[in-house]
Amino acid sequence: MPKFIPYKKLSKRKRRELDNEQRGSWGAVNPVTRAIKSKKVYDRKREKEIERMEE
Repeated sequence: MPKFIPYKKLSKRKRRELDNEQRGSWGAVNPVTRAIKSKKVYDRKREKEIERMEE
């Protein structure tokens, strides 16, 4: 059995390897599309949608 070394004491390269092993995949989910747009920012498309709803 390999000797246990605390994460803090691992070398930068070993920590990077360990992190890459533990990091999961997003699969079919695109994290960029999950970002919520701010209501304060001007959005031309949103303005048109609001106009259509008012008609």
